[in-house]
Amino acid sequence: MTATEDRVSALRPQLEAWRRHLHMHPELSFQEFETARYIVGELNKLPGLEVSQLTPTSVLAVLRGGQPGRTVLLRADIDALPIQEENSFEFVSQNPGVMHACGHDGHTAILLGTAQLLAEDAANVPGEIRMIFQHAEENGPGGAEELVMNTPLMDGVDVVTGLHLDSQLPAGQVVVKAGAFMAAPDMIELTIRGKGGHGAHPDETVDPIAIGAQVVTNLQHVVSRNVSAQDALVVSITYFQSGSTHNVIPDTARLMGTVRTFDPDLRRKAPQLIERVIKGVCEAHGATYDLKYELGYRPVINTEWVAEELRQIALNTVGAEHFAEAKATMGGEDFSAYLEKAPGAYFNVGSGSDEHDSRWPHHHPRFTIDELSLETGVKMMHAAALKLAQPQ
Repeated sequence: MTATEDRVSALRPQLEAWRRHLHMHPELSFQEFETARYIVGELNKLPGLEVSQLTPTSVLAVLRGGQPGRTVLLRADIDALPIQEENSFEFVSQNPGVMHACGHDGHTAILLGTAQLLAEDAANVPGEIRMIFQHAEENGPGGAEELVMNTPLMDGVDVVTGLHLDSQLPAGQVVVKAGAFMAAPDMIELTIRGKGGHGAHPDETVDPIAIGAQVVTNLQHVVSRNVSAQDALVVSITYFQSGSTHNVIPDTARLMGTVRTFDPDLRRKAPQLIERVIKGVCEAHGATYDLKYELGYRPVINTEWVAEELRQIALNTVGAEHFAEAKATMGGEDFSAYLEKAPGAYFNVGSGSDEHDSRWPHHHPRFTIDELSLETGVKMMHAAALKLAQPQ
């Protein structure tokens, strides 16, 4: 083992303690007051860090290295989800209806561990390392947008990176991809207004349920018949609510869904394609509609040279047997806000294993991680900080 591997291995009990404390005390987006207070307390135990809060529920730690170099931003998100946990281990959530079901407790522990390794060897660290423990990734417009737009966090930053644990990858595996990595997650909310009446006399009504069903079906033609098969677009209607009893045709139907894209031009085009379908179906059947189209996070487009650096770091850190080229995912991430201001790349670390029953999907009430992934995450983030901060 290398000296760094020995240090990370020795840090494992502390990594687990951090992660389990955070898992027991999850907080929702923009409500991470106790989480931020805990992070501040742990960071203040380390030498040489400048610790501050740019917002009431985020924490920034700055390490000014003893060697010349670039300014690097490392990011971890800290918020949880409105999910009732169904795990039974001893450190389950103590906050009813709130759970770390996406691995942010692990992300936070990883960045705390990275901060400790860097602080203990500050004289040999190049440049300036900023570590942002970011609030509200799960709730748009997102904590990253607030930090980028309203604080000096990104002033002078040369490069940014961050990671996400992934329960669908084997624990300890690292995956990286240049270019389009995560999609823009936009939202549609549609109300169809018809004319209600008795279920026995549908000819006297304008049935919003039947019309809504046709809208759902025809929206799939946006993907299959209006967009090139070489372009990535997802349109999913995930909510359909109408009516209150068995024999009454209601006046309205309410639908919601998500639209996912990578390409900015297709993202701009999608609302027009979608509304054209909705308008045509509703007009054909005598209904009216209200459509709300809400833009979510931008797509995560990894900077090619940063992704290549991370690829080499992974090969040197975990080895070729634990590295793979990542596949693009239609999931969204507000890490994209940082990429508007500086080159950077986001990568995934596997956290799934049968031994630890940690292959449950993200946002599932049984979600958990194999804590081996904490060590892998620290190794990667520490190595990335040192390499990316090297002077040009």
